Formats: sequence, structure tokens, C-alpha cells
Amino acid sequence: MLSLKFNRTTEYALRAMANLALQRHDRPMTAKALSKATDIPQHYLSKIMKKLVEAGLVMSQKGHGGGFSLGKPNNEIPFLDILVASGYESHPNRCVYGWGECNNEAPCPLHDSWVELNDAFKEWAMKKTLMDVRGHPVQAPGDATEGV
Repeated sequence: MLSLKFNRTTEYALRAMANLALQRHDRPMTAKALSKATDIPQHYLSKIMKKLVEAGLVMSQKGHGGGFSLGKPNNEIPFLDILVASGYESHPNRCVYGWGECNNEAPCPLHDSWVELNDAFKEWAMKKTLMDVRGHPVQAPGDATEGV
């Protein structure tokens, strides 16, 4: 099976956001609980969550009862926004044939197929939202309300 590969930060951001989208309660999820649920080291998670908060995708509440929650309804958060906030970079002129760069004026033998794949991926990432996440949340029991 073919699989896309993201850098670790992007993969972790998708994992954290999917877990937040699956939460069935209105209380924020602590950094500790989210770290445990997603198997993301807490120090790394805090850096990622800061980026997601700055992008308006996540809200952060400090203190007792605080934690992280989605910054918008899950149907208003496309995967593309998560990818961009986590630093994922698209390289539209990157040549998979090995020429360094190629474009419509100077295409490599794989250019047209590669453009088609990139366009399809971008369309998917804009269309699919956290509403499309399925499954059950993973959460450490009794950990949802500890301080951030």
C-alpha cells in the first residue's frame, strides 16, 4: 500500500488534532493527558500546540480545569490548515525525476503525473476536515482536568 510520509512535527500535529476532535466532552484536555493519549513527548507536544494555538486551530486554557480544545468546530478545520500550521511545506516545482526543479515550461518525464498527484492531495487536504476523523478518543483515565 502506498503511504504519504510527513515530517514528525506534522504527523504529531495531525495526531493531536484528531484526538482533540474525537473528545466527547466539553472540558479541555491537559497537555499531560494529550501527550499520553497520542504518545507524543510532552515537551515536543507543547511546541506543536503553541503553533496550533497561534494558527487559531486550538484554544489553550491555563490553570485548574485548563488544557487544550479545538479553536473552531471540527467541520471548520481542514487538514490543510493543520499541515500549514505544523510547518508542512509543499514544493510544487520539486522534481521527482532528479532534475532539482521542473515546471510546465521545462517538464521532466514525470512532471505531468506528479502535478496531478500534488493537485489531488491539495484538493483532499482542503476538502477533508476533522469532522471526517473516526474512531474513539484515547485518553488517560482521570487525566482530563489536570493543569496544563
